Amino acid sequence: MKAAVAQITSVLGDLQKNIKHHLDYCDEAIKKNADIIVFPELSLTGYSLKDLNFVISQNLKETKLLNELKKKSSKISIVCGLAEESDEYGIYNTGIFISEGKIEFSHRKIYPPTYGLFEEFRYFSRGNECRAHETKFGKLGLLVCEDMWHMSLPYTLAHDGAKILIGIAASPTRLSADHEGFKNYEINSEHHRTFARMLSCYFLFSNRVGYEDGVNFWGGSEIVDPFGNVIAAAKLFDEDIIYADIDMEEVKRSRHQARHFLDEDLDLTIKNLKKISKP
Repeated sequence: MKAAVAQITSVLGDLQKNIKHHLDYCDEAIKKNADIIVFPELSLTGYSLKDLNFVISQNLKETKLLNELKKKSSKISIVCGLAEESDEYGIYNTGIFISEGKIEFSHRKIYPPTYGLFEEFRYFSRGNECRAHETKFGKLGLLVCEDMWHMSLPYTLAHDGAKILIGIAASPTRLSADHEGFKNYEINSEHHRTFARMLSCYFLFSNRVGYEDGVNFWGGSEIVDPFGNVIAAAKLFDEDIIYADIDMEEVKRSRHQARHFLDEDLDLTIKNLKKISKP
């Protein structure tokens, strides 16, 4: 398949305008014969929602606002993010996979951060499930931003059968003095390349750009192959779209050349974790 990763800016609280922006990028990717397009975290709603959550969140079973994206997904599968309202009225920072006219699966962010400038856990409930999902492209795993900083989650998805990991983010800029490169990108890319190499899978990362509520988002989206090579990289700070071919033969080749993933002993890992977790 051919994957597109779109790093875009979003208008805070304006679902209709953001949906239109998504559809424009979908059309651009369709012209390039892409099969799937990945947008950033909370791309449909904006990031700094705070109490807007209660107004803008959508119940995925009931909302009609996503119908245009569902219709477009007959031509290209879409990964994007929004504030989700559950049947119990909890609100989650959720990534969704739309394909063949429907929301095929979703992932509720498990680790909404509250350190530094982050306030997510004040406004979002925590997800509690991390599973790979069967799609027409094979099994995919989806993570939302901070989830990618907990190595247990990519590990779990890969061993649940995901050969493609997708991470969507709204990562703010943190500048470091006396450093030649851009540290935000370097650190995050190291994570993605490590996960891809150690789990022998593809890693697709989409991070938003633009300014919102005094916060700047840095972009730097990328696609990493199962050997840990960055095969497509987006600009820093500007909207951009990147493409790469995803070839399952590369996953097979990487797992045959280095068997660390195939030889992983899950029973031993579970046994040791149970020992550690005992009081």
